[in-house]
Amino acid sequence: MGKLVHRILKMLNISGRDGAVLLLSLLLAFSIWLIHNLSLRYTEFLQASVEATSNIEGHYYRSSNRSDIIARCQTTGFNILRSGLFSGKRKITVAFDASSLHHKSGETYYITSSELKESAHLIFGDNVQIEYFITDTLFFRFPYEYHKRVPVNPVHVLSFRPQYTAVTPLEIEPDSVTVYGEPAHLNDIARVNTEAIKVSDISSGIHGMARLEHIKGVRMSQTEVHYSMPATRYVEIPVTVSVQPRNVPPGKSLMVYPSVATVTLRCAFPVASDFSEGVRAFVDYNEFVSSIGGRCLGRISSLPSGVINYSISPKVFECVAKDGE
Repeated sequence: MGKLVHRILKMLNISGRDGAVLLLSLLLAFSIWLIHNLSLRYTEFLQASVEATSNIEGHYYRSSNRSDIIARCQTTGFNILRSGLFSGKRKITVAFDASSLHHKSGETYYITSSELKESAHLIFGDNVQIEYFITDTLFFRFPYEYHKRVPVNPVHVLSFRPQYTAVTPLEIEPDSVTVYGEPAHLNDIARVNTEAIKVSDISSGIHGMARLEHIKGVRMSQTEVHYSMPATRYVEIPVTVSVQPRNVPPGKSLMVYPSVATVTLRCAFPVASDFSEGVRAFVDYNEFVSSIGGRCLGRISSLPSGVINYSISPKVFECVAKDGE
């Protein structure tokens, strides 16, 4: 071959140095031609082997099988060449929303090709235009898995700016998650804690995302939850009220000592009305019956609108029951 090239160069009266330049030019021209042609779009049948993942309650998150899909596509020569190098079949994993998968029976779920258009770039790669699917339906088997639903416990350390407080307790969404694993692991799980939510100097509503604490050997339907809590400025209004017994049965009477209490109302600022009216304090006779030594907690029966929370002083009252006259 070398002798033939040398003979051709000699016939063309090309020296060795000129020959090297010629070969380099030919190589460069071929590279430009190849890149140009590979960048053009062609029509070709492409094939992929799809493994599915999805968050289907009661089932393992990954399918135990792969489902092959074939489609007629318009794509570049680069994609066609790459597919040819890998035997024409891409092995990929696609995450499907549980709502897009249809339940056939038992552990089997399916999705139709018409619903796969939005996932085409994940299956066949970018810069691919689907003309039509040869495969009509993809079937996946998601094995059953031990699971149970448990509440989420928000672990939080919150501090407020002076004269500010929470309007309602910290709320978590969702307030429960599904945990998966072996029965021996699940039996000991009564709740799932969040990682510590730490917020200081609060003077307005807070919200954000909190990760759930990892439990070894257990998978969760979610790894984080949303938290929120409204906050507001408040003023304190002390109200002195009488303490009355409640639920006293006929033929009985209940004496409460002291007979008055100071209720401190925390009200949203600015205060729009007089909250001294309508506050009622009481002790419950049923609680007295089950108490030790006749000591009962004072409680408030109703609070005016605009009151965030309250405290009562004293907290505990001495009670004595007597037969009615």
